[in-house]
Amino acid sequence: MTTTNSTPAWRYVALLSLALLTACAEGAMTAAGGIRKWVGPEVRVPGGGNFRTVIFYGPWQCSINIMNYCRDKCAGEGYALQGCIWLADVKMDFTGDIVRAGSRFGMANCCCNYPTLSARANESARDRWNNSRTGFRERWAERFGEWPKEANGDPYQGHHIRDLKHGGNPTDWDNIIPFPKDLHGDLLTPYNQCYANQPPWTSTGGSYPYGE
Repeated sequence: MTTTNSTPAWRYVALLSLALLTACAEGAMTAAGGIRKWVGPEVRVPGGGNFRTVIFYGPWQCSINIMNYCRDKCAGEGYALQGCIWLADVKMDFTGDIVRAGSRFGMANCCCNYPTLSARANESARDRWNNSRTGFRERWAERFGEWPKEANGDPYQGHHIRDLKHGGNPTDWDNIIPFPKDLHGDLLTPYNQCYANQPPWTSTGGSYPYGE
């Protein structure tokens, strides 16, 4: 997983950087202006105030900053970067009695030229996730108010940012993001393209994939 900050993604709540933000209305998945997003419930913060998680869903081409991060990450592990997919953009909005603040970070897969797992190892990793999935969703909900749900009430699927086939940790808190089922199913082609060093994932996009 990649974020625009070195802080592990789901521990980011405690490090809200001051910035004026637009308030978000509570609701389920929406698609304003062609952008899909999930707006979580308000969660009370110990000591006063509330925060809300908003997830915007891609995929998009990575910004130049995320691409450079991925290049350094791959090189630091002894691999070459083949592409980068910006999977989601996450905002943490905080509202207190005096100040409104928030943080924003990108979640992306760095397509390093990792070796692929054997079919047996891949199946074993999948079993580990399946066995821990319910408990993971419950822990996620404790922090963020709820695990996202589809319109029919089914829970979002858990997406492994570094995919299991390429050695992603099946139960790592920072390698899993809730993803709506239809968008999750569409990620196979971008992932295959990215690991094959194919466009558009080999070039950069804008600083933000949607309007402020």
